[in-house]
Amino acid sequence: MVALTETGIDGLDRILHGGLVRDSTTLVNGNPGTGKSLLGSEYLYNGVDQYDEDGIYFSFEERAADIRDAAESFGLERWGEYVESGRITVFDKEMLIDSEDYNASLEPLLTELTREDRYDRLLFDSLNMFTMFMADDREKRQDLLKLTEVLSANGLTTLITKEQGDIFTQTDVDIENFLADGSLYLFQRSTDQSVRRYLWVEKMRKHDIESDIFPMRIDEGGFKVYENASAFSMMNDAVSPF
Repeated sequence: MVALTETGIDGLDRILHGGLVRDSTTLVNGNPGTGKSLLGSEYLYNGVDQYDEDGIYFSFEERAADIRDAAESFGLERWGEYVESGRITVFDKEMLIDSEDYNASLEPLLTELTREDRYDRLLFDSLNMFTMFMADDREKRQDLLKLTEVLSANGLTTLITKEQGDIFTQTDVDIENFLADGSLYLFQRSTDQSVRRYLWVEKMRKHDIESDIFPMRIDEGGFKVYENASAFSMMNDAVSPF
């Protein structure tokens, strides 16, 4: 039986049939504002709060203070406490981006952290910023392959955020989609009255998942994914996400 890591996110583990495959790497794709970083923060927070699993947060886009403010505003009230106690280790953009050579800044940090062998979860935010200065697809493929191998070999169950446009019009498949074990998408559609949010788990290697598109909500309590998708059925044009 495949070992799983529960996310602790309301409704998501039911869709994943128990959780993420342990030691796997999963892409969290979506447009800006869809909640990618927040989902990853909640994943790390729940690891400590519910499962006694420590986590690492690599942020190439935000300062640690802003990450804390965002987390606490969505109900992750003990975020600061967990960071200060070392249960969640945050490397923010001021620590990671001290030059244009992102790979050089990341490699010694990964080496040091994995040597301690006490972390279980990792959030990598975001892939777009990390790969911005890579010369070409060959370098991108080599560096991403090395990254995923290091994470898996050291027992880290990882979420990697990726900013992406409309998933249903994309024809090319990026390198990272081949290398990642899993892929999920967050997206939203505006109506006259509100914004509807959705989650879709596209794939999860070695593990069966629910492949429908599910409605979700983000509020002061964090994420909630609704298992019953009938109210937002793709067959109902009035409320379809497309």
